[in-house]
Amino acid sequence: MKLAITGKGGVGKTTVAALIIQDLAKQGKRVIAIDADPDANLASALGFAGADRITPIAEMEHLVEERTGAKPGQSGSFFTINPKVDDLPEKLWLEKDTIRLMVMGTVKKGGSGCVCPESALLKNLVAHLVFYRDDVVVMDMEAGIEHLGRGTATAVDMVIVVVEPGMRSIETAGKIRRLASDLGIKKIGVVGNKIRGDEDMRFIREKLAGMKVLGFIPLDQRVAQADLEGRAAPQEFPERIREILGGIGAART
Repeated sequence: MKLAITGKGGVGKTTVAALIIQDLAKQGKRVIAIDADPDANLASALGFAGADRITPIAEMEHLVEERTGAKPGQSGSFFTINPKVDDLPEKLWLEKDTIRLMVMGTVKKGGSGCVCPESALLKNLVAHLVFYRDDVVVMDMEAGIEHLGRGTATAVDMVIVVVEPGMRSIETAGKIRRLASDLGIKKIGVVGNKIRGDEDMRFIREKLAGMKVLGFIPLDQRVAQADLEGRAAPQEFPERIREILGGIGAART
């Protein structure tokens, strides 16, 4: 199972990703957790020690140059667009129980778009994890799916858009849906987060009619406090997470 989790900043996307990853790990599944959000917080949400000291792969200049033939940021230079990456996961991931975490980092780009060495390395590494690894892969993306090339995107089982009750979040979900459609992704699910009651659930269902709603996670101060303090997300809603995973499984069949 390969999942890409995205949504507007502040909706609790990383917390939802962490809860899903933790539940899958509890089931005994080997999970590769990919932090592909520039505001990398998945390590702390999963309770990895020293989360603030992790060097993102995009910032490993020696590695980028070794694999692509050019230093990061050299968008005008010649470099390998299909670098060797199959040996990198075991060298670069951090392990905690059955969770293997990879922090991708972000490409510091000037202007629109980036064809650069670090981008080539990241995209090939994500493609390798999606196509050639038997592990469950859960990607915490930014508000988009920029780390996914067209071929990789179509191999993802589902893009999960995390939303909260609010029009900005809903509008972002619509944009992500259109982008996913342009890339050929057929399966998109919605998780409603920070839900206060039935009215919030109705609002999300009505505004995102036509998108599959996988489930809802209640607003909980303990989760918000853990996020503020940079602690692991408390596993308060196992039945809600199982419902969401059940919806994903049903959509895949």
